[in-house]
This record gives sequence, C-alpha cells and structure tokens, in this order.
Amino acid sequence: MSPVLLMALFAVPGADPFQVTLRSRTADGTVVTRKETWNPKGMAVIVCDMWDLHHCLNAVRREKEMAPRVNEFLTRCRDAGALIIHSPSDCMKPYADTPARKRAQAAAKAPNLPEGIGAWCKSIPAEEKLKYPIDQSDGGEDDDPAEHAAWAAELKAKGLNPRAPWTRQIDVLKIDQDRDAITDSGTEVWNLLEERGIRNVALVGVHVNMCVAGRPFGLRQLSKNGKNAVLVRDLTDSMYNPARAPMVSHHRGTELFIEHLEKAVCPTITSDQVLGGKPFAFKPVTGKD
Repeated sequence: MSPVLLMALFAVPGADPFQVTLRSRTADGTVVTRKETWNPKGMAVIVCDMWDLHHCLNAVRREKEMAPRVNEFLTRCRDAGALIIHSPSDCMKPYADTPARKRAQAAAKAPNLPEGIGAWCKSIPAEEKLKYPIDQSDGGEDDDPAEHAAWAAELKAKGLNPRAPWTRQIDVLKIDQDRDAITDSGTEVWNLLEERGIRNVALVGVHVNMCVAGRPFGLRQLSKNGKNAVLVRDLTDSMYNPARAPMVSHHRGTELFIEHLEKAVCPTITSDQVLGGKPFAFKPVTGKD
C-alpha cells in the first residue's frame, strides 16, 4: 500500500495543521528560524525514557514537574491525529500483552531500514566539528550527596537496583491503547514511521544529552537517516552536574546542549506552538517551592 493511502487510512477528519517555527543555529551560534506547516495526521511524537524512577533524585523531581505538560502535549497531538510512540527503554515487559505494544511489533518491516538503526548513536559527523558543550563524564547527577544516599537506600529497600530502578513509564503520561504504540526498538520505530508515511517527528522526554539524542530511536538516528526530526526543547531535561565544566546552573547546562543540537543535529520547537500559552519552564531551583 502506498504511503498516501496509508496516511488516508489513519486520517482524522477535520484536524487543523500545526504551525511550527523550527529553530536551528549556525556553527557560530547565530539563530536561524523557519516556519513549517505540519499535518498532525502525518507526524509522530516519540516519548523518550520518561520512566517512573531514576537513580538521580533531582531527575525524578524535574520529570514529575514536567510530566503534566508533556501529557497535555501528547493529548493534543493524538487528538489531532498524530501517532504517539511511548519508548520507556528496558521496560517492555509490563506492556507485553497490550494492544499498543503489539501494534509496534506488528508494523510491517520497512524495505529501507537504515544500517545500524538498532544501535545507539553517540555522535554524527557534524557534531565532531564542534566542541562538546558540557562535561557529563560523571553521569550528570546533581543531587545533594546526603539526599542521594537516602534515595539510593530507599530504592534498594524496595528491591530495586539503585543504579537502574526504572520499571515502566511514569503514570502521568496516558497511553491510548487504541491509537498509540509502545516500543524501545529503533527498528520498530522506523517500521511504524514508514508504514504510515511519516516524516515529521517530534521528540519529548529525557535526558537530552544522553537518551534523547543517542537512543536507536533518538534524534541523531532519525535526523541522519532523513526524518524531519525536532526536539521539543521545553519538554526535556539533561543529566548535567553544575560542579562540572562549564560550571553553570543545571538549567543553563541543558540549554547549552540544546544549542549544540541546533547547530549539528536537528532543529527545535516549543510546546506552546501546539498548545498555546507559554513554553514550559522548570522552577529555578530543583526540589524547592
């Protein structure tokens, strides 16, 4: 079946197109924008690793703060006709028998599967010409040491691995079993996109300098293989410790990596371009009212 017929099959009548402004940067940091009209029936949103738990307590706090806005974004896109792909890596077991998981597995094998689409992608050539903007060599945890130790003990007491405690996607994000897909496979994501003739793909979730950029279904793989991939830059977070170079605030570290992506990997948009209002913003100090 042709992509045009497939898009008609999955169409939702009456959905208005999204008017989005894509932001990118030249190598010297100059901002460049372009406006595009996205038909929601021909787009997908991938939710990257919005897990229920994390080894970094501050990462959990920030995810919980952001999750309601992410769910609003997913709901609006879904209701307009977009495909929502939930990708909580290493957590497929709880979803094994669900329609959304089976939908991903049942997607027809694409004839144009890119080489290496099932693997992590740690960089692309355009990035290698630039200086990496933040030091994440310590894993990026920015917890208070005492709080972190208490959090690790709490996870261990629950029978979880304190270094990898995630079990499923955070429950704040609703999964529509009649329309969504669940997978952590780059191959299955590619098959879903090709089956529906989808080129425009927005990514939300965490963490932007690790999983969002590098997963098999992440920004690098999608962009280098020809998808019009964008990061929703206000619906993400980083793993960055302000005690490491360039010794800026956590939120500024996130911004610096997003600027790096805009130079070398893909453009970005903000959630208000779909939802209206203002872009989401974290509290200035994590964990504080």
